[in-house]
Amino acid sequence: MKLPNVSEISAYHESGHALVALYAGAQVRSITVDPDWDDGPERFADIQIEWPTGQFSETEYHQKNVLIALGGPVAEMIYSGEPYHPATVAEWSNDWEVAWHSAGQFLVGDQKLLTYLEQTSIELYRLLNRDDSWQVIATLADHLLAHETLESDQILEIVEPWL
Repeated sequence: MKLPNVSEISAYHESGHALVALYAGAQVRSITVDPDWDDGPERFADIQIEWPTGQFSETEYHQKNVLIALGGPVAEMIYSGEPYHPATVAEWSNDWEVAWHSAGQFLVGDQKLLTYLEQTSIELYRLLNRDDSWQVIATLADHLLAHETLESDQILEIVEPWL
């Protein structure tokens, strides 16, 4: 059995973030599995999203950020077949921190935050594991692996049949 390489795993991870961002109402400006390493910590992929101004309340914005942050780890769980807890995988620590911080903007208490993030992860798993959602993620990942970087217009062209 051939093990997936880092780029392949990253492509599915970033595609999960991208699909959830689109579902949440954000514009995905770009996704890449070949990021610049000169502006911060070492990473193997990157996504840039943009929110429409004034469309969401502050609480809605933070709820959507939780979804997007967890979308990558959940897609990677589905791809690998390993349903890890998103807080326990070192490579997902930034995603977990973003989700935790965003949820902390509308929930108080560590137990409430943990319960909310775990339940959200389960719901995302169900959503992204559906055939129609997984087709979008796999198609985005394939294009991302072929081109290393996808810009907004390319992403929309790829996902348009499913939206």
